[in-house]
Amino acid sequence: MTTALTRGSRPLAIMATAAGAAVFIGAAGLVAGGSGTARAAGGPVVIEDGVIDLVPRLADGALRLRLDDHSGGAPVVREPSEVVVHAGPSTKEEVISPAYPVVGERVDAYFLNGFLNAGRIYAPEPGWKGGEAGGDTEVHLADFDGPDTGLFALYTYTPEMDADDAPAVQHLGSDDGAPRSFTLPDSGERTEPTWAFTQEGVYRLTFTVTAGGRSDTETLAVVVGDDIDPSSVIPGDGTTPTEPPNSPSPTASPTATPTRPAAHVIDNGHLDLAARPADDGLAFQIKEGTSQNYAWYEPGNVVLHVKPAAKRKIEEGYAFLGEPGDPVWLLPMRQVDGLVWPGWSTEEFTTAGVRGDVSFRLDSVQGPGSVAVFSTGATGGVSVGLDSRDGLPDELHHSAHAHSHWNWTFTAEGVYRTTFTVGATLADGRTVSDTETLAWVVGDGTDPSTVVPGDDGEPTPPPTSPEPSTTVLPPSASGTPPPSATPPPSAVPPGPTEDAGPGPEASYPATTGTGAGPANGSGGGGSAPAGGLAATGSGAAAVAGGALAALAVGSGAFVAARRRRTAR
Repeated sequence: MTTALTRGSRPLAIMATAAGAAVFIGAAGLVAGGSGTARAAGGPVVIEDGVIDLVPRLADGALRLRLDDHSGGAPVVREPSEVVVHAGPSTKEEVISPAYPVVGERVDAYFLNGFLNAGRIYAPEPGWKGGEAGGDTEVHLADFDGPDTGLFALYTYTPEMDADDAPAVQHLGSDDGAPRSFTLPDSGERTEPTWAFTQEGVYRLTFTVTAGGRSDTETLAVVVGDDIDPSSVIPGDGTTPTEPPNSPSPTASPTATPTRPAAHVIDNGHLDLAARPADDGLAFQIKEGTSQNYAWYEPGNVVLHVKPAAKRKIEEGYAFLGEPGDPVWLLPMRQVDGLVWPGWSTEEFTTAGVRGDVSFRLDSVQGPGSVAVFSTGATGGVSVGLDSRDGLPDELHHSAHAHSHWNWTFTAEGVYRTTFTVGATLADGRTVSDTETLAWVVGDGTDPSTVVPGDDGEPTPPPTSPEPSTTVLPPSASGTPPPSATPPPSAVPPGPTEDAGPGPEASYPATTGTGAGPANGSGGGGSAPAGGLAATGSGAAAVAGGALAALAVGSGAFVAARRRRTAR
């Protein structure tokens, strides 16, 4: 079966319609890397971002299938057999499609040129271009190799087809009964169909192009997901490794010995920046896990890892983050599997135990870029709560005995240290607070396990402006949560006092427990306009996040850190 690949509107992975013919139910990933073309020493050319075209063209009287690589700016002509295309975790989407059976009616799949993330992520944008082969060209999927259960499909789906409730036009597919050939017209126009892959792993797609009695066969390697380093994959059909250059192995630079015990690294799942009752009034701690299965950690013993999958492009309407098109690392207000999901929690305090709200004040940010915390509302409004770009301190006010999630963004890769003061006025009139520094590693340039947590032993800088700006966090959108079991004060390991000196710090097991509370609630919940950084809806697209899911709990040990608590 041969189909014609024609030019039309930008092809869509799945179009959401009011009639429900096809509905997104979430985005399972955001962005992976995004540095265009790179070549590891002695390895393949890895393409992770940018426009690439497969072009059959005549060269010295022979037909050759070539790859025009535009990802680095000026186009470079390459042989497909020297290239590895990387469809990273940002390309993953979860779809329901009764009208579209190419990759299944409901499936987690990875899409290049997919609709949901189009223009928002760093990913390859492969196209086909005719006009240089001396006539129409037949493109045949001559061979396919991939994961045991993995399928490949190349198809087109336009808004007009969606309006007519028509199925997608499939051009190529690896499953039984799928078309194995399509015709690339000699028009010279670029077409951009969607490439779909149903599983993580290495795919090898062997194409034979035929025009005017001439033919050529080339194999393109595609690495899907983030389980495999694409620079380690042999390109082409995998049988001819690239010869490494004769150069000495690089010597790793020595790593500084941490001055504290190794940090507890959290790189996935739910956590809360939490205010808790303590012997001296209030403790700021990190709660990792779900409402029923969790562990408590001191901020000074935790490193949060914002993985490369959080990277995406700043869109129009978010000027407070930077210039449109610039990179930003986003932890969305709705959970995305594979990313940390930080929330705010005052659930350990009862409403009767606090006068007014609990305040979370961002005193300082040390790092290579800026940090912003904001929410997106159901009507499309954006509420910026914390923003280090326009001066600090900034302050959020949070209802007692509540829980919420907001969007977090970082504008550059590297190590950040955010110093927070959490405070409240207790029912007896005492004003209490706790100041702690939390370390973050953004991107993959630094191994988070080598980062010294907390403030790294450096003095905490004073606030950068005298008066904090204030944002009020509303109560949890799920309503007043049920009472949570508050661990007794003895459950919080005591730390040395401020004037205890730099003596040895005791090590304690992580405090664990079971209790109620809407750990999956979203007090900062809301949605952005179409194409925004976050969206909600009844089974609709969540551009910046995925469906809520069960959360894993961490374990391990923590060390009681020196803290600055005040009570008066």
